[in-house]
Amino acid sequence: MESVSKNKIKEIRSLQQKKFRDELGLFVIEGVKMVEEVIQHVPHLIDCCIYTSDYQLNNSNLSFPHFQVDAKTLGQCSSLKTPNKVLIVLKTLKNTHKEVPFTLAIDGVQDPGNMGTILRLADWFGVEQIVCSSNTVDCYNPKVVQASMGAILRIPVIYCDLSNYLASTTQPVYGALLEGKNVYKEKLNFEGILLMGNEGKGISEDLLPFITHPITIPQFGQAESLNVSVATGILLSEFRR
Repeated sequence: MESVSKNKIKEIRSLQQKKFRDELGLFVIEGVKMVEEVIQHVPHLIDCCIYTSDYQLNNSNLSFPHFQVDAKTLGQCSSLKTPNKVLIVLKTLKNTHKEVPFTLAIDGVQDPGNMGTILRLADWFGVEQIVCSSNTVDCYNPKVVQASMGAILRIPVIYCDLSNYLASTTQPVYGALLEGKNVYKEKLNFEGILLMGNEGKGISEDLLPFITHPITIPQFGQAESLNVSVATGILLSEFRR
């Protein structure tokens, strides 16, 4: 069995930074469940696999490099405080915008946990693509990938100029705004674009003119605001209902 080189360990470690993910076209997935999903469904995208002896890798017909290492070496490659037996380095997906009935648009969401949860919600509710502004957190950020629970493999994420994107669409654009119409009283179809804004600032002012259907989740208690991923889940549920 070939041993993993110091240069490869350094390369994997560097993928915790966006500039190296962009430069190398690679990102890391960690944990048994997600790794096995990758091996089963997209083995052609795997750059390499790093695992410890307590992980049973079925390496009889694997077409990608795989290295069994000790716990210390796995820790050097991992972004987790407690590495989970195995990680895979995967080629980034080359996603392009498609014309689909329903698109989730994300404007400036910064928290990786929120973004990962939004990906997971999109996967649950059958959203076919997510279109993000360029200042939205990188979908291949390790914390986004972990929080997505594998959804990053199934939901295409496209980064673009949202102003140009929204200006070019003929679909209705639903914007989550405090001053919007009560979403529980609106007639919704799972068609159009749902635009969600930044955690603190909301939707950018330059995107407001493109919103054709402002909607809001009515407040019944005293909380100041809703977490953006929670709000996204509530709105997606309403669109599906």
